[in-house]
Amino acid sequence: MSDRVFGAVCVVVAAGMAWAAQEYVAPISYEPVGPRAFPMLLAALLAIGGIWLLIRPSPNAAGFGAAQLKVIALSSAAIFAYAALFTTLGFVVASALMAVPVGMAFGGTLKNCVMVGVGLGIGLFLLFDRLLDVVLPTGVLSFLLGGR
Repeated sequence: MSDRVFGAVCVVVAAGMAWAAQEYVAPISYEPVGPRAFPMLLAALLAIGGIWLLIRPSPNAAGFGAAQLKVIALSSAAIFAYAALFTTLGFVVASALMAVPVGMAFGGTLKNCVMVGVGLGIGLFLLFDRLLDVVLPTGVLSFLLGGR
């Protein structure tokens, strides 16, 4: 049941992200894909994940309890902290830090969540910032990533 609630929350948040990203327009086009590409891609991925959580068969028929509420609260708090710290910490660090509690909330081990979080942050940074030329904040790693 908690998966379905979290899936519905993801779909609603994705719709809000997509709606807000429609306003992202650069006054001077200096990027090939523009500033709304990254939030729109994130919104699409979040919506796909949320829809999957809504329609997949339930792994257990247990009711909605305190443990499920804790998973939803932890995941939501991590995502809000990610949004708040995105510019200050930079994309790589904020993404890695967000992935750890969300992964652990869904049953991952600390070691695996840290490895996946770091890989996710670095991989997506290289994909968007370097390959697609979408400027992402480097934050505390600006000395290493060529600070933008």
